Amino acid sequence: MSFEGARRSGRRARHAQRAAKPVVDPCPPGQTGGAFKPLTQPEIEQIYDTALRLLETLGMGNVPDRLAADLRAAGAQPGEPDRLVFPREMVERVVTSAAKTFTFHGRDKTRSIEVGGDRVFFGTGGAAVQTLDIDSGLYRPSTLADLHDFTRLQDTLANVSWFTRCCVATDLPDVFDLDVNTVYALVSNTTKPIATSFTLAEHVAPIVEMLDIVAGGPGEFAKRPFLKAHISPVISPLRYGEDAVDVVYKCITHNIPMSCITAAQAGASAPATLAGFLAQSLAETLASLVMVNTIKPGFPMVFSNWPFIVDLRTGSFAGGSGETAILNAASAQITNWLCLPSGVASSMTDAKAIDAQYGAEKGITSLAAALAGGNLIYESSGMTASLLGASFEAFVLDNEMHSHTYRALRGIEVTEENLGFDAICQSVLGDGHFLGSAHTYAAMERDYFYPALADRNEPRTWETEGAVDAWSVARDRVKKILATHHPKYLTDEQDAEIRRRFRILI
Repeated sequence: MSFEGARRSGRRARHAQRAAKPVVDPCPPGQTGGAFKPLTQPEIEQIYDTALRLLETLGMGNVPDRLAADLRAAGAQPGEPDRLVFPREMVERVVTSAAKTFTFHGRDKTRSIEVGGDRVFFGTGGAAVQTLDIDSGLYRPSTLADLHDFTRLQDTLANVSWFTRCCVATDLPDVFDLDVNTVYALVSNTTKPIATSFTLAEHVAPIVEMLDIVAGGPGEFAKRPFLKAHISPVISPLRYGEDAVDVVYKCITHNIPMSCITAAQAGASAPATLAGFLAQSLAETLASLVMVNTIKPGFPMVFSNWPFIVDLRTGSFAGGSGETAILNAASAQITNWLCLPSGVASSMTDAKAIDAQYGAEKGITSLAAALAGGNLIYESSGMTASLLGASFEAFVLDNEMHSHTYRALRGIEVTEENLGFDAICQSVLGDGHFLGSAHTYAAMERDYFYPALADRNEPRTWETEGAVDAWSVARDRVKKILATHHPKYLTDEQDAEIRRRFRILI
């Protein structure tokens, strides 16, 4: 064989080795977090005490009549004009009795995840209105077709543990069509746990009818709900939003678990100081917890305290900042201290391109949130441009990044075998190296993650293989997946029934 032929053969062998699945996954989702503790115990207690004081002194404004009646019956008291205050004992009683864990079901039972405790899972979120076009490399308005493609793509990515719609179909001006077709895109293209938002409360019941068709008949979805609602019932600072509160009531009626998301912005709708921000944001998320548990005690709710940062010079959102990293890590630490299912946001790069800024911001923020033990880490896959954009290439690159993070969370297993005393003696007194030893082979697949996208070749080989960058590698991977992965998760009968009853636009 010629030198050139041998080189091509060796390249094919390397590619085949990279594509092969490991015998043992060294870094699966659900690793244990919580080793990173940015706050001391006294600091957590100070923040929590301040949050309780805020609820006891200021309470919540703009409380809808129905909710106000329920809260007063549970112990809330009138405060300043048109506000209700929450006595400390009332809030602490709710924290003690609230759901500590729940199963986030996938339609495929093997894809379900247990939310709460110390397990970490990466997933998606967001409502990007622009998509980074895979061909032009520039942004354009997101479409319903994009949402279908994003859902198909992430269905193949092991480290995206649940899928929330990542973009808004801006080509659907009618909000009911938007909500219906968003859910249809999710159920037709994945069997993972899914999540969405409801624009209006009256959209919930019809969409549950669609979910019942998917689940097997009337009332079947509520028995094992595989869709979670993302709701922001609190408007910072310290007010309820009536439309979102209405959605909360409807979701509880139909047994739809929820993430109640607080998304205050430092220096705008919350204090600019990080400690003050955490205190107010915690108070607001506790107000959501009190609301949900007043309506139905013990109802599954992800305590989604998402601290957001703005660049105070320009007013621009700064999702990839160091402040975002530390605040979301602190939020996860506080929520886990309260023993509640925690949800935080990370990997919200402000970069527009798949570049060095993109990688640095995603790596810093997502690792911090995971090490702090965020149970569900939202926005962590595919998001770019300060949450205004979603990228196909980012999805596959982020999926690989999550494997590295899970490997870091897994830590170092110190056992007599792993310490390798006998292996060290054998190598020192024998070959003088560890290459090819049984001890090395055993560790090779068990302890190490081998990336499929990242390039670890020396420069000459990289040049020979085309000198491609990460963006190009990811683009090729996405195109292959979208060309071949066309799941059929709805039966013909289910699809026909949904299309008969709803206006499905793709």
